[in-house]
Amino acid sequence: MVSFMEMALDEARAAGAAGEVPVGCVIVRGGAVVSRAGNRPRADSDPTAHAELLAIRRAAAALGSERLTECDLYVTLEPCTMCAAAIAFARIRRLYYGAADPKGGAVENGVRFFASPTCHHRPEVYGGMAAAEASALLKAFFKERR
Repeated sequence: MVSFMEMALDEARAAGAAGEVPVGCVIVRGGAVVSRAGNRPRADSDPTAHAELLAIRRAAAALGSERLTECDLYVTLEPCTMCAAAIAFARIRRLYYGAADPKGGAVENGVRFFASPTCHHRPEVYGGMAAAEASALLKAFFKERR
């Protein structure tokens, strides 16, 4: 059986193959995949087309609600501030992420969005899942472009 993080890694690999930064995301409810996405900012000419935002939009549409209270989100890279805010607004129950992002992350690095007193919802956070593989994808992607 393929894990949800492995599915997110598949989305990241597909994004990387398309020339996007290789980040993938899967949203799960009740043990079933509700949505999945990879980064698409270049393809969509949209700076907000991060994997998390695309997956949240698709999950909300599929479930007919902007509140994803019983959903868990798996993403290959620590979310940025924009994505952390969307996760909070969507009321995601649990966040599982792969590689830490010391430069752009906003969960355990940077602004630590969920620790902010103005954050209205804080998901349970589990970092470091498949971190080595997620990090290797990102390093290989950027090494090719230098």
